[in-house]
Amino acid sequence: MDVANQRLRIAAARAGFLTSATEGSAVADAVPAVVAASWRRSRSAGVDAETAQATYFADLDTSSRLVRCARPIIDRLSQDTADTPLSIAVTDWKARVLTRVDTSRTIGLLLDNVSFAPGFEYAEGGIGTNGVGTVFESGLPVHIVGPEHFHERLQPFACAGAPIRDPISRRIEGVLDISCLTEHSSPLMHSLVRSAAHDIERNLLRDRSHCQQALFEAFIRVDTRTRTAVMAVGGTVVMANAVAQSLLTPAEQQSVQDHTRHFMGRRDRAVDQIELSTGKVVRIRGTRVLVGSDVAGLVAEVSLVSEHGSTQPEPPPAEHAVPALTVAAGDDGLSVPRALGSATLSGSGRSPLWVRACREIASALSRHEPLLVMGETGTGKFSLVAETYHRVNPGGRSLLIDASDLSHDTDAEVALEASTLPTLYILRNIDQLSTDSAERLNAFLLALADSDRLVYLAATLSEAGLDSDLPFHDLLVHFQQAVTVPALRHRTEDIPAVTAQVCRKNTGNRDVRVGPAALRVIARYSWPRNITQLEEALSAALLRRPVGDIQPEDLPGYCHNAARRRLTGMESIERDAIVKALHEADGNRLQAAAALGIARSSLYRKLKSFGITTI
Repeated sequence: MDVANQRLRIAAARAGFLTSATEGSAVADAVPAVVAASWRRSRSAGVDAETAQATYFADLDTSSRLVRCARPIIDRLSQDTADTPLSIAVTDWKARVLTRVDTSRTIGLLLDNVSFAPGFEYAEGGIGTNGVGTVFESGLPVHIVGPEHFHERLQPFACAGAPIRDPISRRIEGVLDISCLTEHSSPLMHSLVRSAAHDIERNLLRDRSHCQQALFEAFIRVDTRTRTAVMAVGGTVVMANAVAQSLLTPAEQQSVQDHTRHFMGRRDRAVDQIELSTGKVVRIRGTRVLVGSDVAGLVAEVSLVSEHGSTQPEPPPAEHAVPALTVAAGDDGLSVPRALGSATLSGSGRSPLWVRACREIASALSRHEPLLVMGETGTGKFSLVAETYHRVNPGGRSLLIDASDLSHDTDAEVALEASTLPTLYILRNIDQLSTDSAERLNAFLLALADSDRLVYLAATLSEAGLDSDLPFHDLLVHFQQAVTVPALRHRTEDIPAVTAQVCRKNTGNRDVRVGPAALRVIARYSWPRNITQLEEALSAALLRRPVGDIQPEDLPGYCHNAARRRLTGMESIERDAIVKALHEADGNRLQAAAALGIARSSLYRKLKSFGITTI
């Protein structure tokens, strides 16, 4: 069959498909399978073949790593095909056009008329079968010619698209598309775009490898010149020399790794000493490895200081913690905050970073030093300070002044005169203070300093606010010590204990446990909102399974996400639906894809994109 007749047959099949309520066998017989599947998806997505419009996005990163790596290949292609009127484009992982180069002004104007231009999204669910969106859905290179397009306005074009995959994760980072008018189409376009996409992937590998190679070379240099244990941590890469593997057990190596990742994000220390949960005390000397302005990782020299740690007492178990607020509302004129949900959780933990934070807080309070407690949201900063204070001062009281509640000039005076008992004033979330509130709080702190009463002072703030010019910076002169409470993801060995305590807190005497498989899911997740988010996740799981062993499918969908990027709202809905379908299909991906109404290849792509690791 010649090309013209074949296109007529496809055009007839398309017309029949669009006017028929059923798919019909004629479609399967007349068009390639990848096109037939795309037409069905396009119709299921509600794409109007005549009126659908591409959506425009103004917030694209047109100087991204992908564009940088693709630019030499695009320039070479445009030179090699200069005698043919075509357009070469690269999209991001959301099918949004990042850049486009035309070899002819005419083809550029025609593509502008159908909004195939930088900023516009060409996902299959929005514009139908095309050389970009269909690549994402099928996971394969495609060549869509004329009437194979779902949308009427795309009929004049031929588009060859190929996925550009991350060479390490194999996730589709974008699509390389070559478009022209159908009369200029050639089967060679398919081969050309595939070859060029592979060249871009090689550039991505070279670009990504710069960081990994720099980390590896730094690791080798340090390992060559020292006889101590050496570890390197960066991204998904962890390296340890023979000395490290003989000196440290796997659990101890994990603790050092957690500490190193915590270390890597901070700029005020290059040397540290920690006590591991096994009792060993090690000294860590870290060297950051930079590639341009990016931190490739950190190489740490680890030396043994002592086989046995200090004799200082461990933080008290949570069940022995004293309530953080012991003064009822109205006793001192201050508004007392709501009961702290995680007050019974902050005392648990044996990881070195957590134990250190506990000891540093206790030491500062015992020395009567005003204390600044920093950390991410939800790490238990306030709870830990209050519990530690009541352990150091069993007869004292603690009062909370929340930044969001600081609205009356008289609060400070009333609080100061309320009692002669030793009192800890906890200034919560000072990074959220307005200018007026910061001035009122400053007046209170000056009055506190002039008071002859026995008072203690602590403030909590999110580390995210440190690199800012927010009003709270004017209050830092009132503090002498700073302690960082580690994020939950940097407390790997504490996660089982913290999870068990959260579960007990929410269930009382009910027979509920977190099963091993669910615990593995919890351990893999990054918990950006820390203990607060863990509480929310387990509360949701308990609604699904109020007694017995909590299973992975009981946890919210986001717990199954190991992706390195923040998902959009729509992607989160997709992810939850996929997790649900996989569990209902007992992990059978073919059945799950059928239940979801997507191709198996699309399911695999989404599993990688969303970082879903559990079935």
